Order: sequence, then structure tokens, then C-alpha cells
Amino acid sequence: MGHWLERNIIEPGKLPLLLALVAFILTFVITRTITRLIRAGKGPFGNVKAGGLHIHHVVPGVLLTVLGGFGAVASSNGNSFGAAAFAVVFGIGVGLVLDEFALILHLDDVYWTEAGRKSVEVVVLTAAVVGLVLVGFSPFGVNNLSPAELQNRGVVILSVAVNFLFALVALSKGKGRIALFGVIIPFIALFGAIRLARPGSYWARRFYRRRPRARARAGLRADRHDRRWSGPRRAFQDWIGGKPDERPARLPGHR
Repeated sequence: MGHWLERNIIEPGKLPLLLALVAFILTFVITRTITRLIRAGKGPFGNVKAGGLHIHHVVPGVLLTVLGGFGAVASSNGNSFGAAAFAVVFGIGVGLVLDEFALILHLDDVYWTEAGRKSVEVVVLTAAVVGLVLVGFSPFGVNNLSPAELQNRGVVILSVAVNFLFALVALSKGKGRIALFGVIIPFIALFGAIRLARPGSYWARRFYRRRPRARARAGLRADRHDRRWSGPRRAFQDWIGGKPDERPARLPGHR
């Protein structure tokens, strides 16, 4: 089955990555479905507790991620059954961990709060980036170089350095998503690098201090962008991860 997939659907050696991605997405979807049922008081599911301590699913997620990661590294043959099995374990672990990314970030149970949206955003970005790598994009776009260019190390180094520079500039301007995708897709970070920085970003604080017109334009553009996209983005996040609580105050450890 694995050899048929690699011959007809995906590139050789990428079957473990495909399995990890599928396991990651399915784990996130199943986990969110269960937690939403728990929140609504439906179904046979409930919070896992040990001696009154609420065990978040990030805990088994970390254990599975460690097991799958080290197992995949130990599997020298990427086409072996062991490599595929550890890839699935790794994908399940990452799905559980990133579903509670906001909890790790804030060191607080913010799962059903506004801050908890960060988990959904990180999961979507992770799936998108891994999907791009799976379909053939490689970091910094080195795969777009011809065989003759690949033999010229100077061209490869220059291509990587320039694209990485664009990604860093875009990141310093507060455009993290563009910077992330710019690492995978050649020169997409250039659009973020040449546009105005977002207010509050490092670039704005460093270079717009004595440029009131640039600050005003950056603030106006950011407000216009947020008004246009915040609604659809929030609706999409609510559809995937559930709508946050209107009153975030609740008993510790309860969802």
C-alpha cells in the first residue's frame, strides 16, 4: 500500500509525512469534537481526572510526540513499517499538543476563552505549512533551482540567504503568517517585507518613531485590514474550534 502511494500519489520518502499530517488533522478534529461535547454536556465523555487533578490532553500529547519523534529518528529506513507507525504516533501527539497550544503559551486554562483561539490558528498554520512541504515545496525554495544551479553552491546559498532575509523583515514588521509561508514558498515574504509594518511591531517602533506620516498610514492600513478580515477569520475559527465563552470566568480545570 505504501509503495503504491509513493508511486502514484506522493513523492518517494514522503509517506511518513503524509501519515503524520493525516493523523495530526484527524486527532485535532476528534479532540475538538469530544471537548465540544463535554462542554455541551452531551455524550459519554468527560474530563480526565486523577486524584482531583484535571489531566489536560497536552500531557499524553507530549508523551506521544516524544515517543513518535525519537522513534522516527531511530527508524533509518523511511519506507519501513516502523517509520510509518512512529509518524502516526507523532502526528497524534502533535495534534493533542497544539490543540492546547494557548494553554502552554499562557500557562493557564484558556481553552474556551478568546485567547484560546491561538490554538486553532497555530493548528491551521501548521497543517498548511506541512501540506505545502508535502506537495513539493521545500524551505527557501531550493527545489526551484535547476540541476546546474544546484551544483553551484553560491547560487543556493544566495537564494536561501535572500529569501531568509525577506522572511526576517516580514516578521519584524509584524507579518508572522507571511514570514512563515515565505520560508516555504520562494519570495512570498517579499510582499510582507516591502509593505508597511503593523503598529506595535519591532520595525514600526524602530523606524517609524520620527515618521508620523508612516505611523499614521500603518495604523490606518492595519485598522482597515482588521475590519475586513477579523470577522471572517473569527467565524472560521469558531467553526473549527468552537465559539469562546462570553464569560470566561469559570472554575479552574473545567471546560
